[in-house]
Amino acid sequence: MTRILSLFLLILLPAGIAAKELEVESFAGPLEHPWSLAFLPDGRALVTERPGRLRLIEADGQLIEDPVAGTPGVHANSQGGLMGLALHPDYADNGWIYLTLAHGTPSANATRVVRGRLAEGRWIDEEVLFTAQPNKDTPVHYGGRMAFLPDGTLLVSVGDGFDYREHAQHLDSHLGKIIRINDDGSVPTDNPFTGREDALPEIYSWGHRNPQGLVVEPASGRIWSHEHGPRGGDEFNRIEPGTNYGWPIATYGVDYSGARVTPFTTRADMTDPLIDWTPSIAPAGMSRYDGEMFPEWQGDLFVASLVEKTIRRIVLDGDEVVSDEPLGLEIDRRLRDVRVGPDGALYVLTDEASGEVLRVSR
Repeated sequence: MTRILSLFLLILLPAGIAAKELEVESFAGPLEHPWSLAFLPDGRALVTERPGRLRLIEADGQLIEDPVAGTPGVHANSQGGLMGLALHPDYADNGWIYLTLAHGTPSANATRVVRGRLAEGRWIDEEVLFTAQPNKDTPVHYGGRMAFLPDGTLLVSVGDGFDYREHAQHLDSHLGKIIRINDDGSVPTDNPFTGREDALPEIYSWGHRNPQGLVVEPASGRIWSHEHGPRGGDEFNRIEPGTNYGWPIATYGVDYSGARVTPFTTRADMTDPLIDWTPSIAPAGMSRYDGEMFPEWQGDLFVASLVEKTIRRIVLDGDEVVSDEPLGLEIDRRLRDVRVGPDGALYVLTDEASGEVLRVSR
């Protein structure tokens, strides 16, 4: 059984940097519910806006007024719209940009992955790589984060659709899963359920609720993910292929009504979280620090949260969580994503109708 690291029991270790040493400043905006951020090799940045726009930011923080033209249409409703953003590991050579989005209609929608390229402010060469099955009729719990593995394959998180939570335990559904595809959308032959007639071949791990953080360590290949629980029970997990992470059979959360989701907080045939955030912090984006501005943070993970309105720092030692604590930035705004910039600063997206990119430096 995996060790649980609860907020109620955690002994916090010193962060090494006092909050008063950190400076938070506005970098770029306004942006309408920005969702994901990625830095280009030339120092510019791309950012998705949930209503369906892809925006460019100059290296100095100037927001290009016109959105990228020709981007795919999205089902923009509630939590759905244009979401995740990732660059191909060989982006400098091939120019591929990957997006996740809500696709479809109110009565039939799903998480979709597309890729395309930029050319003079336009989105071109679009290819649809993956669309989750089955369709659902809810505008929430899409997942939508992506991360490339060292072998060049792509991990994508897919939420459970909220009203479809039992699908997280069904291998004939993509809902409540992390899936793995090749960079062109084909299915890797070594996926854990490839060849099984009762399972979809893209599935990599299962038993998830709404995973919206996904990080791969470049050297070791370790995969870290976090997901939203209901009322309590937000989770931080190490992802292993073919592993069941419990939702909704095992959880530390309860329904929003206060009713129990399940009598089980743990099961011998399922993997417990490394961190259980109860009360919920609503974890959103996550990134691994690999910059030069904060050498004491090398290899640490940073988690943006929507409800706690913090950036949390998770210190790891191999497979073990050493500590988990907020940076104490006192931003007091819903935080959707956190990324490490080319200058080593943290760049944070605020989830608001008039949101922005914040820069955290020393």
